[in-house]
Amino acid sequence: MRYYGEQALGLVETVGMVPAIEAADKMLKAADVELISYENVGSTLVTIMVKGDVAAVRASVEAGAEAAAAIGKLTAHNVMPRPIKAVGDIVSVHDIDK
Repeated sequence: MRYYGEQALGLVETVGMVPAIEAADKMLKAADVELISYENVGSTLVTIMVKGDVAAVRASVEAGAEAAAAIGKLTAHNVMPRPIKAVGDIVSVHDIDK
């Protein structure tokens, strides 16, 4: 899913794939958001990225962060209301539709 920056961007970063998958599941169930991509740095840090309206992304990230922390290590989470297009270009490098 290509991200163009028109909507809010939500990110949840974990140590390991298992808490990341748990976070993604909870994020997508908690609010009306779309999964943009994920990034796996080596075998350690995994970042899940979603897009949607600001309120939905905020609810999604909160749910995902809580879920990840409950079963593993949460390293960061963030909501960017409407990032500039250049951020969308970075995020779309690991587009899940590729």
